[in-house]
Amino acid sequence: MTGALACCVHLNAVGHLQGQYSLLLSSPVLKGCLFEGFRLTGGSRLLNKVRCFRTATKGGRQRGRAMEERQRTLRAAAERFVETKMAGRDASHDAAHAFRVRDLALSLAMEEGLESHCLEIVELAALLHDIGDYKYNKDFVEDTMIVENFLEEEGVEESRRKKILDIIKRMGFKNELQKTCVDSSLEFGVVQDADRLDAIGAIGIARCFTYGGSTNQILHDPEISPRQNLSKEKYMNRAEKSTSINHFHEKLFKLKNIMKTEAGRRRAEKRHKFMETFIEEFYEEWSGRA
Repeated sequence: MTGALACCVHLNAVGHLQGQYSLLLSSPVLKGCLFEGFRLTGGSRLLNKVRCFRTATKGGRQRGRAMEERQRTLRAAAERFVETKMAGRDASHDAAHAFRVRDLALSLAMEEGLESHCLEIVELAALLHDIGDYKYNKDFVEDTMIVENFLEEEGVEESRRKKILDIIKRMGFKNELQKTCVDSSLEFGVVQDADRLDAIGAIGIARCFTYGGSTNQILHDPEISPRQNLSKEKYMNRAEKSTSINHFHEKLFKLKNIMKTEAGRRRAEKRHKFMETFIEEFYEEWSGRA
């Protein structure tokens, strides 16, 4: 037993002892021998280190639980905020859209291996990205102040607030047209790609016609050609004449090639092909050939 005790007492790595400590104390006989050995060899200092480690570990777990609770509370507050502020909108840009983008963004983040401490930024940016959408403001101007106020009131630290707002301000297609979409962070990439994925495929088709119908936009007119070389100003100009079908050519068909992440590009392929098939069938039916 002396040799075994010597092995235990003279462990010079506290990290190694951490794994052995619980096992040794689970046996009453070994527990008595261990503490006697500690007394005879001056090992109490090492035991104190282990006790300090246990205290620190307990404190770390408590902080971890407090952090998880804070994240749950913030998430719930953000979801309520989204539902309240986006209530009454047409289904193309409602709370359900925000929740889908959140789920897509977190899924892309996991696929891309984004570090866990960045996920809160991704989730909040995705949830809140359309709160101040210019299309739903009377003056037709983007307004992120309401999001900024919400984040501040909820106690989100300044550095994270700035990151979330930067993502929201730069992720729109209009900014791509103006070449101001310069954020290369993975957080930005997964949120923007998630929003664009929700703009294409089956859901994208449904959203396109939902928004067009809500603004009394023409469904299709062969005499109105898709606009070419769109600028940010032309894209946002309500007076510019276009159609819902033209929106596919002016924006939706372009999104596959400007995805920022590998995961986003992979998912966009299937959705893009679905839209191509739909548009081909649409033209066949419109012309009376099908």
